[in-house]
Amino acid sequence: MSTHHTKKIIISMLFSCIVGFAIQAHAANDVTVYAAASLTNAITDLEKAFEKQTKIEVKTSYAGSSTLAKQIEASAPADVFISADEQWMNYLQNKKLIVSNQRINLLGNKLVLIAPKNSTINTIKMDKNVDPSTVFQGKWCTGDTKSVPVGKYGKQALTSLGWWQKLQPKLVETEDVRAALNFVARGECQLGIVYATDAAISKDVKIVGVFPENTHAPIIYPLGLIKNNPSAVKFYQFLQTKQANTVFKQYGFTVLLPAK
Repeated sequence: MSTHHTKKIIISMLFSCIVGFAIQAHAANDVTVYAAASLTNAITDLEKAFEKQTKIEVKTSYAGSSTLAKQIEASAPADVFISADEQWMNYLQNKKLIVSNQRINLLGNKLVLIAPKNSTINTIKMDKNVDPSTVFQGKWCTGDTKSVPVGKYGKQALTSLGWWQKLQPKLVETEDVRAALNFVARGECQLGIVYATDAAISKDVKIVGVFPENTHAPIIYPLGLIKNNPSAVKFYQFLQTKQANTVFKQYGFTVLLPAK
């Protein structure tokens, strides 16, 4: 074999090693975020801003908080988790899957009743004296009332108003809040219970009622660090900055902490 040919092989091998190391380094520099479906728009904006500033790639997975928590429990590669309720963050914390002392209550939200934009229903009085079955006859939807946060908050609110027994037979339960929003937007459900932030991003629905805050548990979005690596820590901290607060507020969330 000629010296020239040997050199070419060595150079080729060195190049492969360098590329391999670069790919590994890049992968190690990624951050994977699991976030409640209602955060899709806000986190999408923030991941772009973060990538631009840090050159760290952000991968995201959006679903119902219950689904995400179960995936994390089953060793899904999440670095950061944002739940739409405290219960699912507690679930992971109890299983020692949240980094110690790296969990905060990040955001708040409101619970609203929506109808399709062209619906004849305009306002429903959120009152114990109202009989909901006289207001509408069709199906209504929200997240699964046993596991999805919006569904659990919704059931609490309806029970508090004395509406649950009458409305339960007409309920369509969905895998997450965005699915419920889409059912109403397409007119497949006459009414839906979603967060105020979800109603705000759809041109095809309107808010016909806001649930009094004393009818359900406070809507809190905890932020937790799953992996204690530099990229994950950076994104975890980034979500607590003034820049992130501005984006969350633009989408209608209440920011629960002063910016760091």
